[in-house]
Amino acid sequence: MVLCLFLTVLHYCFLFFYQLMTSSIPPMEFASSSSKLPRMYDVLINFNGEDIQRKFVSHLDSALSAVGLTTFLHHPNALNPTHIQQPILNLCRVAIVVFTRTYSQSAWCLHQLQQIIKWHQTYYRHVLPVYYEIEPSDVRLQKGDFGEAFKATAQETFSRQQLEHGISRWSHALTKAANFFGWDENNHRSDAELVDKIVKIVLNLPLLSTTKFPVGLQSRVKDVILTIKSKSTQVFTIAICGMEGSGRTTLAKAIYNQIHGTFTEKSFIEDIAQVSQTRGYVPLQEQFLSDVVKTKVEISDVEMGKSMIWERLYGKRVLLVLDDLNDYGQLGLWGTSSWFGEGTVIIITMREEDLPSMHEVDSAFRINPMNANESLELLSWHAFREPKPKKEYRVLAKRVVAYCGALPLALEVIGTYLYKRTKDEWNRVLIRLDNIPQHEVPQILKISFDGLSNQIEKDLFLDVCCVFVGKSRAYVTKILNGCGVDPDSGIRVLIKRNLIKVKENNKFGMHHLLREMGSEIISEISREESRKNSRLWFDEDLQHVLSENTLFSSPGTKVIQRLYNGRDFFERYPLEVRDPSRLLKFAEDYEFHPKKLRWISLQRFSSKYLPNDFYLHDAIAIDLKHSLLRFLWKETPKVLACLKVLNLSHSKYLTKTPDFSRLPSLEQLILKDCPRLRQVHQSIGCLCNLILLNLKDCTSLSTLPSEISTLQIFEVFWCNVTPSLNYMSK
Repeated sequence: MVLCLFLTVLHYCFLFFYQLMTSSIPPMEFASSSSKLPRMYDVLINFNGEDIQRKFVSHLDSALSAVGLTTFLHHPNALNPTHIQQPILNLCRVAIVVFTRTYSQSAWCLHQLQQIIKWHQTYYRHVLPVYYEIEPSDVRLQKGDFGEAFKATAQETFSRQQLEHGISRWSHALTKAANFFGWDENNHRSDAELVDKIVKIVLNLPLLSTTKFPVGLQSRVKDVILTIKSKSTQVFTIAICGMEGSGRTTLAKAIYNQIHGTFTEKSFIEDIAQVSQTRGYVPLQEQFLSDVVKTKVEISDVEMGKSMIWERLYGKRVLLVLDDLNDYGQLGLWGTSSWFGEGTVIIITMREEDLPSMHEVDSAFRINPMNANESLELLSWHAFREPKPKKEYRVLAKRVVAYCGALPLALEVIGTYLYKRTKDEWNRVLIRLDNIPQHEVPQILKISFDGLSNQIEKDLFLDVCCVFVGKSRAYVTKILNGCGVDPDSGIRVLIKRNLIKVKENNKFGMHHLLREMGSEIISEISREESRKNSRLWFDEDLQHVLSENTLFSSPGTKVIQRLYNGRDFFERYPLEVRDPSRLLKFAEDYEFHPKKLRWISLQRFSSKYLPNDFYLHDAIAIDLKHSLLRFLWKETPKVLACLKVLNLSHSKYLTKTPDFSRLPSLEQLILKDCPRLRQVHQSIGCLCNLILLNLKDCTSLSTLPSEISTLQIFEVFWCNVTPSLNYMSK
């Protein structure tokens, strides 16, 4: 045992020094929102019992120390254990919780686990469970000997009045911890093998920042990074290619998270194909420039964007990820390899069939399908929250894996749907899978959609798919609340089912294949029910279209959007086109007067004002960002009693605000970056419901009406405005 421990420590010493010599990447890099907190320890190890400390924890502690990580052993017998709770925790980067049969016998450990879960939720730090000589399900469900000890400890700790609440809090912490990615000692040949896996994950925690269960990801990341390092003296473009749903974006994110700390200029541009269809390429170029110069950049057209990229980044060492690039011509929008300095890395994700057209690619990494063991493990993590299926489900799980074709997306969505399902329900899913033609991934994904428990959840999915991808969760909730819909519980279900994502900026995202599935469902509904049809008009420049949609979650409620008319638009958006030969001149002679129009999104609106006969009386939100408005409307409309959000930001020619007396319900007024805005109407004092006012970068605004001092506004932004701005303090 001593010899084994010595050899293991020697192995990790070699690994640590090898990393220092061969890599410019720090051995440990954490994606955390709390980087300003002081740090003393890398890893906190939480456990109970001297036996496990001698048998396993000391082994793990030595291995972590051997690669240069500082550890803190967190257990009831530690020096002054009652004084090390939150302060020590706040000085750690990651917590490893070692669950044993005796863990639930310690009230101290259960209290500490509550603190660890709270710490995870507050600071977004990683919690990694290890199950040593105990079943993960015993911890998750508090059953067996572990569960009996848990109940006994609670009864000894809490009074009769506190017992129910105390058990609930401890149970929540145990269940939460047991749902994290972790390790079961029973699945490893030896402690040395288990420790080796733990150390490798701790050294590569960006993998866990990328995906909840990084099965098979580590080896692929290592292979790509080794290729990148071998070309570190040149501008290197590498393509990551594979079929839809194979994990291209996840792999690119993991690589970016691993190496971005060594670059000053860096950007990850996600969903290029999807975003360009609805918004064009200008916003994507703006994102790239804003990321690398670390300030908001606005451009008017693609050629201006290319010129600014050349001016700002010529000769610089850049890390750029272009996700879902499907056209060689698009690559030039972000510059050519001759523009950037040596050491630049450009990573492109694409379908394999698009690779031959990418002439500037220096190397290609093809994502091979997951092997049978990896596929089964990924399904198991989602379906059972364990690395292996339960014994009685093993045959069923292998059959599901065979149907899903080793595609991570399908395994993730189907596995999540099957979580806590009975064997009969598994068999019903297998019957459906048996009737789906091979490679019809959207049909496989539809099993999860069809299994949603009520129509509200299904309607919410279709609304996000059709209208709300890229919109913030709070913004969508406000709109739907105004339509009489409470979407919170439904959105939580869709997130748990992996049918929608909420990104770091709190905006909704959805995988292309899930959107394709949603589009097929919407097309089918549109054919059966004409009232559900979407309508489409061309704008006068033919580069944009006006899309009218009826919300599924609120029948009769309509939204209108101005979308970029890009390549394959009609394939991606199953809209019924009305009068396609007629050019619609939006500002003047059109016949578009729908009632129940709740959300109006007309970004880059090209007229001086909204037409007087445009029906706005049911609108909850009006979004006119980047417009050419001089003023909002010529004649003040009747009272817009429902309007809660008015966004006129980046309207370069706007000189004055509207009369607010007709907008009694307004809660958010966004006038950011309106450089010619000189006057805010004094009726702003009537907006007693206003909670957000953004006047940032309104550089021509020198005074505000005194009436604003009567408002109880929660958030006010007027940074970077003219220094002589006079405003009233509340």
